[in-house]
Amino acid sequence: MTAGPETPVGLTAPHILGVGTAVPPEHYSQEELLDLFEITDRRVRSVFLMGSIRQRSLVLPPAGPDGTRVRESQGDLLDKHKAWAVSLGSEALTQCLKRTGIDLSEVAYLCCVTSTGFLTPGLSALLIRELGMDWHVGRSDIVGMGCNAGLNGLGVVRNWAAANPGRPAVMVCAEACSAAYAMDATMRTAVVNSLFGDGAAAVAVMADPVGGDGVPGAGPDGPRILRTEGVTIVDAIDAMRYDWDRDQGCFSFFLDPQVPYLVGANVEGVVDRLLAGTSLHRDDIEHWLVHSGGKKVIDSIAVNLGLTRHDLRHTITVLRDYGNVSSGSFLFSYDRLLQEGVARAGDYGVLMTMGPGSTIETALIQW
Repeated sequence: MTAGPETPVGLTAPHILGVGTAVPPEHYSQEELLDLFEITDRRVRSVFLMGSIRQRSLVLPPAGPDGTRVRESQGDLLDKHKAWAVSLGSEALTQCLKRTGIDLSEVAYLCCVTSTGFLTPGLSALLIRELGMDWHVGRSDIVGMGCNAGLNGLGVVRNWAAANPGRPAVMVCAEACSAAYAMDATMRTAVVNSLFGDGAAAVAVMADPVGGDGVPGAGPDGPRILRTEGVTIVDAIDAMRYDWDRDQGCFSFFLDPQVPYLVGANVEGVVDRLLAGTSLHRDDIEHWLVHSGGKKVIDSIAVNLGLTRHDLRHTITVLRDYGNVSSGSFLFSYDRLLQEGVARAGDYGVLMTMGPGSTIETALIQW
């Protein structure tokens, strides 16, 4: 193994203590969703059935007297987002702390990430109330950055933890994607409605207390977050967006069909910048934890980085079992890697997300 990156002088690289995930209790296959919404258009059905998704966890609108699903107003959708972001976020955070052995009272900083609704006060304040957290917990909210925002949030808690060694910081990504659906039979909405699922993920981060070893690398408490790198492709700023749909009278997602090629064309450059100056090469990366952005996006990343299906196995199976759960998707993959138990001391990993901007975010970690 070649020598890795050095920790900046006077700054201990924080490490990931643990992760937790949560999804709604109701799961639906793609075929069930097509039948529930009585979608018969062959083009739309093909979008649902050709995306390598087996099932998703979703909070669907209630059924009306005739059995068809009730159309939800924008107000209903915002209520759904608030209720489920708090519920799923609380569950993921609680699971994360249970796994790491951290008491809720020990959490000193909370960063919340969401893009499927707007809340003021933010989700962080609502979770503090819901869970009975210390009122003096530091907090921040990242809203509207989309699927790449999980790594933006991880950067926030990483920097806070580095400046406050020995004190745990937690990030929660809570996305009620079903609160952002526009229900019709157009191809624009079909791409979105066939892809996203509801879910939340939480991750706890801490730097070694003063007087600790201060050495980046392996340890019993999880991998160190060594560095981050991202790119904003402003020429494609409209390729992924969540904006007002005048025809539907509500907010809705839009994904340009060129997104997979856009990601593929730029992913090599950002990974090369991430590894620049570390003496590491792509072949030195043992674990790739990539956002489950969709089958074509995953295939494009694999081709352009020379990765195998085994390299991206967790990304592929998270997409299969949950769909794209937006900002927390990469943490679902990280959770599966931990459950697999194959990460070893000294192993390097790359975390990767992509989303509106258009943006690709990366982080280098080491066990």
